[in-house]
Amino acid sequence: FWFFHGFYAEEVLVGSLASMSASERIKAIQKLPETMTKKRDIRNKVLNEITKKSMDRGSQPSSFTQCLRGAAVSFRHFENTLSEYFHLLWTWHKTLKIIGAKFGTSVLSYFVFLKWLLSFNLFSFLINFSFITIPQFLAAEPNNLSFTGLELLTGAGYFQQTVLYYGFYTNATINKIENGPPYNMQLAYIFTVGVYFVICFLILLFSMAKSFRRNYIDPLTFSGNASKLLCTWDFNITNEKAVKLKQKNLSTQIKEDLTEVNKEVLNFSVMERVARIAIHLFAWVASLGTAVAACTGVYFLSINNLELFRKGHRNDLERQAAMLVLPVIVCLLNTLIPFFFSWLGHMEKFQTPGQHIYVTIVRNIILKISILGILCYYWLNVVAASESQCWETLVGQDIYRLVVVDFIFCLLGSFFGEFLRRIIGTTVCMSLGLPEFDIGRNVLDLIYAQTLTWIGILFSPLLPGIQMIAFFIVFFVKTVSLMRNCQPPSKVWRTAQMTTSFMLLLFCPCFLGVLSVIGVTVWRLKPSEGCGPFRGLSSMYAAVSGWIQILESYTASKWVAWIYHNLITNELFFFILSAIVLIVTYLYCQIAQGRKTMNKLLCEQISN
Repeated sequence: FWFFHGFYAEEVLVGSLASMSASERIKAIQKLPETMTKKRDIRNKVLNEITKKSMDRGSQPSSFTQCLRGAAVSFRHFENTLSEYFHLLWTWHKTLKIIGAKFGTSVLSYFVFLKWLLSFNLFSFLINFSFITIPQFLAAEPNNLSFTGLELLTGAGYFQQTVLYYGFYTNATINKIENGPPYNMQLAYIFTVGVYFVICFLILLFSMAKSFRRNYIDPLTFSGNASKLLCTWDFNITNEKAVKLKQKNLSTQIKEDLTEVNKEVLNFSVMERVARIAIHLFAWVASLGTAVAACTGVYFLSINNLELFRKGHRNDLERQAAMLVLPVIVCLLNTLIPFFFSWLGHMEKFQTPGQHIYVTIVRNIILKISILGILCYYWLNVVAASESQCWETLVGQDIYRLVVVDFIFCLLGSFFGEFLRRIIGTTVCMSLGLPEFDIGRNVLDLIYAQTLTWIGILFSPLLPGIQMIAFFIVFFVKTVSLMRNCQPPSKVWRTAQMTTSFMLLLFCPCFLGVLSVIGVTVWRLKPSEGCGPFRGLSSMYAAVSGWIQILESYTASKWVAWIYHNLITNELFFFILSAIVLIVTYLYCQIAQGRKTMNKLLCEQISN
């Protein structure tokens, strides 16, 4: 009886929706208290009902009209099916909700940042693959080297003669289509990399501004707990699991807000303050001294590693092992020293978890950026000046090995740092308990990996694709490890601004430093004579200068040369442009501060 009653009610609903206009029908379907799958099913039935009614009418449409209607219906079905498949592929939306409900926004901010970097590298890979790699496939020569499997770790051997590295790309003009326009690989290579970094710059600025506006200016951020409790429930949720997840998520958000409101200000005596300052000074001296010692060791190890390559090795296995010495030592330092920094943070006993995390992040960023700075100096001043046949490919192989070994150490860190820690805390030493997710260390691992990818994109154009796969695996490994091995933070605290801080760290020391490295490589260093698209030129940028000289001989292209000489190479233009950007940024911050103050005053008046 209930089955036939429900079927009859659905038929009546479909009939009433079919008699509505398109806009009214869309609004009515959106307001239905059903799941998205059920709503799509009802919409498809309504479309079929409308098609049947139009066919049953006396006027017979023309064959062209029938064809258009059939194509429209087919397109709608295809669009619905495609959206469902994409919904199944991007499974992390539900995962992020579960993480936010169970562990709070502090841990959630790490996974949101990881998802953002994953999308970022997907975009990078598509650009490089479309404009650099695909044209090279048309002019590529067959690879006669054998594949042994060790290349997956070392990046040498078979991969050396593939599109993975700079040295494989041709400097010739590709013209495979008869009477078609030629494809200048030199210009395609440098313009693709240049435009990519400009787009990265704009995306980072836009993402930081958007995150800043959402977390600092949005009035909803400053709404009280009463409005969050009474006005944020979604009454379209009918599934029992979704209801419980929403309740837990809302409960965690209110706890974070209450912790922020009820934050205690501790008063210390003079002796306690002196003792705390002494502990902080000791921790900073120890952390900076450790970073200096690590950078010194990496520099001398890299110099000795290059000398070993020049001397040669007895067999291929010894040569492959020697290639992994530098990345393994670097990754060991980047993995073990942050644990020491975390111990220093616990010894300092900060008042809030946020202070502990931010101080740990600053110390880790100093360590990792310093090591990267030493490696960049080694690549641009030692490797580039060596008598290697193709120094760009050597740099690309070094960065590839660093990326791969760093990915392996990231997985091992989840196993030893979280899984074994859980086993010890639940079986051997019960007082330790379950570990907490180390946000500072894990975030800095992501920033370090992304910085490596940016540095290596000039020497290995497909490196973003490799990093994309690594981030995808890390996302699910970290999710499983978090759910099974870690406990929620012992102190609940609100971290709405953490994602903005992560993007700022990614932009300010890392991305700007990468731009400096790329600028020195493109403008100052001489390319290898026997490999790569810029062979035989004084610098990579000389390809652009030569292209401008060719354009000056054509009347229709003189405007491009005028822009190049009067804007691109004019320091005054960039000075004025920088001044405008600074003024706009200052005005934006002033407006944001004014809106923030007004929102606080308005919320206080509403509360009163």
